[in-house]
Amino acid sequence: MQELIELLKYLFLGLFQGFTEPIPISSSGHLLIVRNLLEIDLPITFEGFINFGSLIAVLIIYRNDLIRLTVNGSKFIFQKDSSYRSDFNYILLLVVATIPAGLLGVLIEDHIDSIIGHNIKVVGITLILTGIALWIIRNLKGFKTDDEITIKDAFMVGIAQAIALIPGISRSGATIVGAMLVGFNRSSALRFSFLMYIPVSIGTMVFSVSDIAGNEAFSGQFILLLVALIGAIVASYFALLWFIDIMKSGNLKYFAFYCFIVGAIVFLFF
Repeated sequence: MQELIELLKYLFLGLFQGFTEPIPISSSGHLLIVRNLLEIDLPITFEGFINFGSLIAVLIIYRNDLIRLTVNGSKFIFQKDSSYRSDFNYILLLVVATIPAGLLGVLIEDHIDSIIGHNIKVVGITLILTGIALWIIRNLKGFKTDDEITIKDAFMVGIAQAIALIPGISRSGATIVGAMLVGFNRSSALRFSFLMYIPVSIGTMVFSVSDIAGNEAFSGQFILLLVALIGAIVASYFALLWFIDIMKSGNLKYFAFYCFIVGAIVFLFF
């Protein structure tokens, strides 16, 4: 019975993190809230490992864009075919956007975690800040298509992603807010946000490998983590499809309300 309860606990956590990862409410912040509520002690490998489930869901949903960019980018490089320049330029923009979070992640993420990573009241404040940011852009539609994004635009969105290293700041929320503020239309903002998530997520997974390899308890937790991973893949897939529909209809205000409510509850009562 104890083994079944533990299995269900990990399945719930995988579903929970997987669902909250693509939508703009901060999966890391919510995971910290749940850990405090249920007094769950998770292995250090959990968040990085389960993050891979959300990555798989993103790869599935954006597979056509990824295939097009890979094929056309390669044709531009190796065949010198200028008709594929726009796709090659888009890849460069994604690289530029990844740099800020990549550098800060390596340099200061551990310091951020040690200072405020387990301070639940900080999560309450940052959720409220996320809500304010979403409220500000709730009616923006933007005008820039994929071909009109500049290097400066990409870098500014990258800065927004770097800010999301702070627990409680949603990565998808921060990048979409940043993209909309510099003029992306909703479709371009959403696509750019999740395509730039891919290299960051891969980087997180690579760094997690060393922790997993050095964790003697991992082999004993493998089935539990695998169940959580499968749950995360399924939950992230459907959550992202739902979020895509939300972006199309322009109903980000509901996520803002949610962040206000949860943030206030966490700050006042935890």
